[in-house]
Amino acid sequence: MPGDKTCPNRHTRLVMTRTEKIEDLLAIMARLRDPEGGCPWDIEQDFKTIACYTIEEAYEVADAIERGDKAALKDELGDLLFQVVYHARMAEEDGDFSFADVVHVISEKIVRRHPHVFGDEDGIKSADAQNRTWEEHKAAERDKKGQSVLDDVPGALPALVRAEKLQKRAARVGFDWPEVSQVLDKIEEEIKELRFELEKFSAPSGTIKDELGDLLFALVNLARWLKVGPEDALRGTNSKFIKRFHFIEKELEAEGRDLKNASLEEMENLWQRAKTDT
Repeated sequence: MPGDKTCPNRHTRLVMTRTEKIEDLLAIMARLRDPEGGCPWDIEQDFKTIACYTIEEAYEVADAIERGDKAALKDELGDLLFQVVYHARMAEEDGDFSFADVVHVISEKIVRRHPHVFGDEDGIKSADAQNRTWEEHKAAERDKKGQSVLDDVPGALPALVRAEKLQKRAARVGFDWPEVSQVLDKIEEEIKELRFELEKFSAPSGTIKDELGDLLFALVNLARWLKVGPEDALRGTNSKFIKRFHFIEKELEAEGRDLKNASLEEMENLWQRAKTDT
């Protein structure tokens, strides 16, 4: 279960011992899913109910990396690995594939996409060259499957990340602005269209939502041009906003006041101080 991966039962002794082999973790997962004496919560889960936890664990890994907390990173990587084992166990129960199959598929894929390391291909001397080769291999695999250039960009990705990936895919086949100035022009155009819709409607409408989406998409395109991850940029701004807002709260608290008793002008003045002090 999410908060406690080892549901207490008659097999608890196994999961309390020190384990260092993947086989031990696979055995723990099998016990948790065992209809006879397993964990009731774990037994009733399926791929769809577990997917949200898989995504959450991946974000917690990213958060530990962002904070530079290696101890937390070790713990979160374990949680993420457990998610892989969980999905593989459910697939094995359905007779579809096993954890060993997952390992085989990714190992074969990584070797295939690194012929300069595991094969005779030469000429890849930089990370950029490797990225281009990687994408060429992925494109060849999509062609072999008869897929569109955009077909395998996951729909469950965060919208900013997915927008960036869609734009990168389109750019690789020539669908891109020649100059960054044209990207900026597009952003200005989208702002004008959004202003027009806001002036036309007194309340939010579907059209306003569409125009706002277009503006966000154009901003992601600018981030791509500037080689800045839009998700990373916004995450950094979120952290900065939190730090500065905490400054406002602390300053008001020092005066024996809280946010409810402060005017917008007072908070704005404190915000400007926070920009200087933080």
